[in-house]
This record gives sequence, C-alpha cells and structure tokens, in this order.
Amino acid sequence: MSQHTASASSAQALPVIAFIGGGNMASAIIGGLIRQGHPAGQIEVVEPGSQARAALHQSYGIAAQPEAGSALQRAGIVVWAIKPQTFKDAAAQAKAHVRAALQLSVAAGIRSDSIARWLDCERVVRTMPNTPALVGKGISALYARAAVSAAERQSVEAIIACTGEFLWVEREQLLDAVTALSGSGPAYVFYFLEAMTRAGSAMGLSQPQAHQLAVATFAGAAELARRSDEPPALLRQRVTSKGGTTHAALQSMDGAGMGASFEAAIRAAEQRAHALGDEFGG
Repeated sequence: MSQHTASASSAQALPVIAFIGGGNMASAIIGGLIRQGHPAGQIEVVEPGSQARAALHQSYGIAAQPEAGSALQRAGIVVWAIKPQTFKDAAAQAKAHVRAALQLSVAAGIRSDSIARWLDCERVVRTMPNTPALVGKGISALYARAAVSAAERQSVEAIIACTGEFLWVEREQLLDAVTALSGSGPAYVFYFLEAMTRAGSAMGLSQPQAHQLAVATFAGAAELARRSDEPPALLRQRVTSKGGTTHAALQSMDGAGMGASFEAAIRAAEQRAHALGDEFGG
C-alpha cells in the first residue's frame, strides 16, 4: 500500500462527475476539483437539502437538483457522498440514469457487493476519506472491484487527490479498519485537543492560550512523525526523560490503561463499520 498525489492536469481530463449528496465531503471534493481546473459546468449534484444546495451555488456556482433526474446521464463518474442508511433508496431513484457510469462511494460500511447489486453495475470503487479533506489534508483508502479498469483507477485517483493523500487496499474488508483508524480518527484528535485545552485552562492558562498550545502541539508532532524515519515509540522515548514531567504524564496514562482503552475504542469503531454493511447493505 503506497501513498500518492495527483497533478492538476489529471483533474482537467476527467469526464462529467455527478455527486449524489452535496454535504461536507462532497463539497470538499468539489472544491478541490474546481481548484485543480475541473469546470463547475462539468459537475452535477443531487442534494435534497435546500441549505446545502444554496451553499453549493454560493461557493461554486453549481445548481444542485433536489432529486435524481435525466441530467445525471451525462456523468461518466458518480460519487455517492451520502449516509449509509440512505444509500439503497438513493440508488433506486438514480439507477436508471447512472448505471453506465463508474461508481465511487464514500459511504461508510456499505460494501461494493451491495452497491453493484443496487445499481446493476460492477464498476465500483469504495473509498474512506476523512474530514481534513475539507482543507486539502485528508487521507483516503481506496478499494476497486475487478471490473474497474486501470484508466478508471487513475480517474478516481485524480478525484481523491484533490482532498489530500490516498492509498489502495487490495481487500475490501480492510476498509472497516480504515474507517476506524483514519475515517473516525479526526474525532479522536479533537477529543484529546478538548482534554488538553480543559487541562490547560484548569492550570491557569486562558482558554484561547490552551487551545493554541494544544493545536500547535498536535500539528507539530504529526509533522515531525511524518518527516521522521523513526517509529513513534522512539520519537516518544526521545521526549521522555526518566523522572521528568513527560515521564510522569505517561506513567499516569499507563496506570489508567489509556493505551489499551484507546485501542479497544478503535476496534469498536471497526466493528460498527462492519455492522453498518450488514444493517444497511441488504
């Protein structure tokens, strides 16, 4: 599994792209596509929510439609950016218009077997992005069914690269782990940022000061880990002097079983991702 990015020129070569769902993730992808040269007139969006449609028009000049219609037939790629529980009904409404297109799903949990059956189309790619895609710093994992061609994979890469990094997985089951690790992962970071900010405020810092220190620490440590060839365990050890302040904090975390609890939490997210496929993929 390797990481990739794509150039702006690849976005310009894409066909018409239709989005089923026009919320935050769709907006992140659409914004990235437009920044890399894909014309707004080459994008179709179906979004039932009037506020989301208005936001798309204000931000990108796109006139989204409230329901699926014949305009979708010109799309070569359809991006399913909807909640798992609404996928089956949305597919039934759009099937007649999109079955000839390449299908790209960003819906958590819904397996490609279900998507292929609902749309009568074997050319399905699943991806699990995360919310840093909103600022071009996302990380996505991709899985393609056997019917997807090499050229279609490249088209998908060009779309997803607009939101940040990506990697391919060869087994679809791994997308549940990806969902738990990176798909839900930003919430874990925000959870710890909240705790660090509360602790800083309790120790006398102002809330803005504590927040700034916490955010900068996460961003800096992540960038250090990105640039380093050393594993996180070694990077952690370099900051930890025996008997020092970091050592005291880590001992407290270990004593509370924080590491094991955190791993268990991620496994719970993986199990829920699998359950979503069972629950809504029928």
